[in-house]
Amino acid sequence: MVRVHAFVSGLKGWRRAMLCMGLGALATGALPPLHAIPFLLISFPALIWSIDASRRMRDAVMIGWWFGFGHFVIGFYWLANAFLVDAARFGWLIPFAVLGLPVVVAAYTAIAAGIYWRFHVRGVAGIAVFALSWTAMEWLRGQLFTGFPWNLIGYGWVFSDEVIQFAATFGIYGLSLVTVAVAGLPALIGSADSSRNKYAPQLLGLAVLAAIWGHGYWRLDSAPIPVSSNITLRVVQANVSQVDKWRADRRQANFNRYLELSRSAGTTQPRVIVWPETAVPYFLSRELGRRLAIGDLVERGGFVVTGAPRISPPGDSKTRIWNSVIAIDHTGAIAAAYNKFHLVPFGEYLPLRGLLGRIGIEKLVYGPIDYSAGAGPTTLRLGDLPPVGPLICYEAIFPGAVTDPADRPDWLLNVSNDGWYGISAGPHQHFAMARLRSVEEGLPLVRAANTGVSGVVDSFGRVIAKIGLGESGVVDVYLPQPIEITPVYGRYGDLMLIPLALVLVAIVMLLGVMMRTARRY
Repeated sequence: MVRVHAFVSGLKGWRRAMLCMGLGALATGALPPLHAIPFLLISFPALIWSIDASRRMRDAVMIGWWFGFGHFVIGFYWLANAFLVDAARFGWLIPFAVLGLPVVVAAYTAIAAGIYWRFHVRGVAGIAVFALSWTAMEWLRGQLFTGFPWNLIGYGWVFSDEVIQFAATFGIYGLSLVTVAVAGLPALIGSADSSRNKYAPQLLGLAVLAAIWGHGYWRLDSAPIPVSSNITLRVVQANVSQVDKWRADRRQANFNRYLELSRSAGTTQPRVIVWPETAVPYFLSRELGRRLAIGDLVERGGFVVTGAPRISPPGDSKTRIWNSVIAIDHTGAIAAAYNKFHLVPFGEYLPLRGLLGRIGIEKLVYGPIDYSAGAGPTTLRLGDLPPVGPLICYEAIFPGAVTDPADRPDWLLNVSNDGWYGISAGPHQHFAMARLRSVEEGLPLVRAANTGVSGVVDSFGRVIAKIGLGESGVVDVYLPQPIEITPVYGRYGDLMLIPLALVLVAIVMLLGVMMRTARRY
């Protein structure tokens, strides 16, 4: 280990840059769908050694940037598939998207590395500073410039129902903080002296992870098997090719496909049928016949909830469109609607349209004008059904921003169109992130995607039913019930990072005292 430390610390110039970029790429393997958490025990210690060996702030910042660049290029590679849907128009933008976004987002890891170097703290305290600076930058990435909290390190634990229960108290950012801190501890082995206590921090890290797993096991074991309501759901995944989705000669066939799948034989008549984002490629306010066809799918008191574009009334002075969730009752009437408020830059609207439009850049989503943003998180009430909080596409990836705090829902509904990203890691990552919102909020989540991953998750984040990526079909389930007492994170949100950070500092101080005492004897 000491030799590896010396080798890593001794690299300079392009060799060090290439190593750091490779380490960042390796760290991506810890995230969905691989969940290779042990990769972090290699990538983070080597990153810390490289930063420690830097003589100047600028060098440390560049090390962090190269690490982030490699990490995000591999983590976001699937974005290229969106530009291949209409390759003739957008294919030339692939290098700018696949490389350009990581170039910008890597600034966060660069700043984290710079903060760690600037403190000039080594040992266990240094690992704590590194973990805190990394997590602070993850949090900022989720807030600034509309936010993009995709692939936070804590999502690597989604394979473990037990570990992710930690998010019920401290959220995904808290899980990231602990993960980075523990993953960085092996860096102390290579740089520590020959003291018999040099392995104490690593053992403590393992004990912390064991405690987190044990708490999660207890929480799940003490919770009853997901008690379901009497409300039946049918989630539909039609697996419509994104290439065909908006073609004029295919729209009716695609619409009929959803009707046919929704009529699939089930054990009971569903109260709620859920279709994915923009499953209906029409403005339903102007489509009485198609609304009646949808309404025929359910009985009195039932609803079809679908994604569809909405358009402003004919009398408005300005034409506007929204990416919406629309609920249709058994008569074909629009019972409720929700407009997406967290729009995707370059997808649903074009930033700096006056400038970028002149050089031929267009938004990816079909339509001649930008989508308008909705008012924010909303709770819909549909007859006597439990109130629902709708989320469209990547609105589900924003921790602490998925419910209306003044009107809390009883379940979450996420409709998406991951068909943009093909058979890739993207849809798996998207589903994993949506699952964590259930744990944080203590609410069940129903997810319908055009193609994978659709499913139903209980209020502890456990997957009850799922339709895989690239598959077509339906699942019938009972709607799970929410947790009676809102989880701590659901009440206080990201403020819970503060006590967790204080606990981390206290542990570092205690460990430091113990190690100094041991050296005296």
